[in-house]
Amino acid sequence: MSVVLGWLYAFVFTQLIEVPIYRRALRGRTLVAFGASAVTHPFVWFAFPRLPVATWIWMAAAETFAVGVEAVWLRLFGVEGLRRCLGWALLANGASFGLGQVCSAVFGWP
Repeated sequence: MSVVLGWLYAFVFTQLIEVPIYRRALRGRTLVAFGASAVTHPFVWFAFPRLPVATWIWMAAAETFAVGVEAVWLRLFGVEGLRRCLGWALLANGASFGLGQVCSAVFGWP
């Protein structure tokens, strides 16, 4: 499987999990909810794995990056309070990362 096709599968998987969570935070604004992880996912998938560090370090850095950027995204689009934005971003990214790890271990996908 090509790297881009692998990314596309992982991106769709991520969006299926994160968009409903972000829609809740954004009171149903689907396109804005889609945009949150659409902004960060390519960096997480293509850039962070190239860092010359142990896998767990770049994974932690990538997830921290995603949570931070997505929290700022939520704030820019009207979610009140940085703490609340961070909570939504942690929930969405924790859910997609955790379910991704489970699906990868059980099914070998994404």
